[in-house]
Amino acid sequence: MKGRVIGMVQTRPLPGSYRNRGERISFITEQALEETRILAECGVQSVILQNMGDMPIRQQSTPEAIAYLSVVAQAIRRSFPALCLGVLVNWDGVAALAVADAAGADFVRVEHLYTGAEVTSAGLLQGQCCEITALKRKLGTDIPVYADVWERHGIPLCPQPLDEAAWQCVHEAFADGLFLCGKNAQESLSMARQVRQRVPGIPLFLGGGATGDNVRVLLQEYDAVCVATWIKNGDMRNPVDPDRTRYFMEQAALAEVGT
Repeated sequence: MKGRVIGMVQTRPLPGSYRNRGERISFITEQALEETRILAECGVQSVILQNMGDMPIRQQSTPEAIAYLSVVAQAIRRSFPALCLGVLVNWDGVAALAVADAAGADFVRVEHLYTGAEVTSAGLLQGQCCEITALKRKLGTDIPVYADVWERHGIPLCPQPLDEAAWQCVHEAFADGLFLCGKNAQESLSMARQVRQRVPGIPLFLGGGATGDNVRVLLQEYDAVCVATWIKNGDMRNPVDPDRTRYFMEQAALAEVGT
């Protein structure tokens, strides 16, 4: 991971998804490249490409989503080779690894669901750690897999204590790093402290909830933070706001010097 801020590049609805209204992949790719350009010019060094516009969606991705997202990922890789590029396919970690390997991306985020089982608006989701690690071996890739321990929009079935769930992600499912996200900044900070005691040394990333007002505090506990909604003026469907992004990056930089 480069830097301590991860910008989310969230595509418009891909062809074949419910909310796509005829936009072709060339147009969608250009929009994603423009969003990436703004993030890069504001100093963001790491981004995650996500097909967030494809909601609602089940856990197993469609062939067309995998194909189209691979096109976008490869375009970002070619246009911004210095950026650290991650891939998050809603909600299919196996597909995300395939896209990342095809496009030459640097890491994968598995949000729903690496271990365990949970209920979401799309139904029951189950951990994909077995399939993901099997594909890593099959492809011969060492792309890091960063896994969400809990996803705040899902309801775990038979939930375990957070620190135990984190330990299992790392030591039984071999995640290379962990994403955490609470309902608010204080809960996220508490989660990070709890997990660090149980699995010291593992990279911890904040999955959401960072703002220009709290990022300095959050970076005292997290190795890096994701940001999307706040720099899009409260709605992920909005374009990235360069002024808010620059302010966010200024505040993140202050965390580096401890002010």
